[in-house]
Amino acid sequence: MPLTTTAYDNGGDLAQYTDSLIASKESRVADFDTLSFQEKAGPQYRRGQIRYVGSGATGDHEGDSRILPSGGFTFSNMLLPPGAEGPAHTHHDVEEAFFVLEGEVRVGVHRGADEVEYRTLGYRDMIVVPAGVTRSLKNEGDTDALFCVVIGTRKPQVPSYPEYSPMHGVTRD
Repeated sequence: MPLTTTAYDNGGDLAQYTDSLIASKESRVADFDTLSFQEKAGPQYRRGQIRYVGSGATGDHEGDSRILPSGGFTFSNMLLPPGAEGPAHTHHDVEEAFFVLEGEVRVGVHRGADEVEYRTLGYRDMIVVPAGVTRSLKNEGDTDALFCVVIGTRKPQVPSYPEYSPMHGVTRD
């Protein structure tokens, strides 16, 4: 359900309304289960999503009352333990942005199986990947990496995995 201003517009309790707009760090949890199906391709794909706004493309989390409803984008943090990876994938419908908060993340921008450019992003570095461009992530450091993920729509399509991705053909079942 999109964020509404009904309580605000109708003169409702402003303090209660303001509180409903806040997702505190203390109420967040790292969900290592939502992407656990990717561990079928290897233990390096274990990572945790910390949702703030909307469900993102990782599944249906609309019943989680801690998540702020999305009006037009999703926002989460991703926790990558040392050696963890986000496999090559493509969001065909929307751009995706990564903003590093802790550690370092190596980001790959792929053009087919044989052409990829890697960049290592550190504290307060950001990359925005357009819709239709394949991307991957890896924490090559020895400490956890934490970064923001912003997807530019309320409910993105499930990403696809190119044939060269270890996730190609892996299902959520």
